[in-house]
Amino acid sequence: MRIGYKNAWILTMDDAFTEYRSGYLVMGESLIVEVGSMHQFEETKADEWIDAQGGILLPGFVNAHTHCGMIPFRSLGDDCPDRLRRFLFPLEQKVVDKPLIAKSTAYAIAEMQLAGVTAMCDMYYYEASVAEVAKKMKMRSMVGETIIDMKTPDSQNTDEALAYTQAFVDIWKGDGLVHPLIAPHAPNTNTEDVMRAILEFAKANQVPITLHVSEMNYEIDYFRKTYNQTPIEFLESLGFFEVPVILAHGILMTESDVEILAKYPKVSVVHCIGANTKSAKGVAPIRNLLDHGVTVGLGTDGPSSGNTLDLFTQMRMVANFHKTHLNDRSIFPAKEIVSLATKGGAKALGFEKEVGTLEEGKKADIVLVETASVNMFPVHDAYAALVYSANAFNVQDVWINGEMIVDNKKLVNVTLEVLQRELKEGMTMFEEYAFELSKQLSFE
Repeated sequence: MRIGYKNAWILTMDDAFTEYRSGYLVMGESLIVEVGSMHQFEETKADEWIDAQGGILLPGFVNAHTHCGMIPFRSLGDDCPDRLRRFLFPLEQKVVDKPLIAKSTAYAIAEMQLAGVTAMCDMYYYEASVAEVAKKMKMRSMVGETIIDMKTPDSQNTDEALAYTQAFVDIWKGDGLVHPLIAPHAPNTNTEDVMRAILEFAKANQVPITLHVSEMNYEIDYFRKTYNQTPIEFLESLGFFEVPVILAHGILMTESDVEILAKYPKVSVVHCIGANTKSAKGVAPIRNLLDHGVTVGLGTDGPSSGNTLDLFTQMRMVANFHKTHLNDRSIFPAKEIVSLATKGGAKALGFEKEVGTLEEGKKADIVLVETASVNMFPVHDAYAALVYSANAFNVQDVWINGEMIVDNKKLVNVTLEVLQRELKEGMTMFEEYAFELSKQLSFE
């Protein structure tokens, strides 16, 4: 059965930025069959038509870096200095378990799908559960178990984490929707030997690597004192960039770091402007990376770091922060920012052959953003409307792999209220420990 949209403002996000002010799109099975202007519209091209009524049709957004299991941490200690070590690490050790991760992941994916996110890259703990939930909720995903040189909720040490990752990869490699990778936390939170083992694992299993890098001042200081290198120089010296690597953050990269990354086409950087600026870490050199030809996508980071999991928030912050930081109103036009949130993210995750643009033969990962709400009138420029006017609530329909996931702003396969209730019931112990920890920190 072929289903189509008509009367849509279509942004294909292809290399030529082809758009149809009044266009149609036809899906068949899991693929896009045809895209064109309403001047070529024929009723017989689809078995069923949905009237977009002037809404904006575009590829699904790609959240290229997040931590779905961290929904319980949202709005906890947001203004606390060194929050990672004072709040997150202690709570993770006490209360994060498999059931909580599964419930949190389901809620996080629901939040993303309602906001038009059709693909994600997740790294945290109990990632086998994350993969199972992602598959059940039909979310295109890149998923990896965090490897860090400390005891974690699901492993005693890095050897156990590597063994977990091997079993995880063996199960999920080859799945059409959920793709495994290996996820060291950061180059400074693992030993050099473990980082070398991770690289060999990626080569042997032919999976990408994702990690946080050049994010913390103490990370930069560590590599300067220990190796007289930047983290990027250190990773290059190990040969990391010979395999696909997805680098999250990159806030503190130098000009030399940018030039290094430009030499390696398999490397991408995920820009998490919301989390980066909320934590007062700075503005990553994204303009410079793009000018050097480095692939860049957008990410929300975890719901504790950036609070929201939608890319509308990120797109607006990319525009506002970079224009201010570079003192140039014309820098990062809306068209380029929408490209980062769609095609850029797809390429960063290695999904560009399947998704990221609305073109014949691509997978039907599609989002319809309605333009009838009060904040969406008038629309002179669809890209500008998405970046500066729209929010997650304007997402009307979402399709992944040609299957409807959100219909008229409602999830098709699950109920948000049920997911929220189940997660809240699983957070009782978490909330008790969080309250006690908050009291202790308040006296310091």
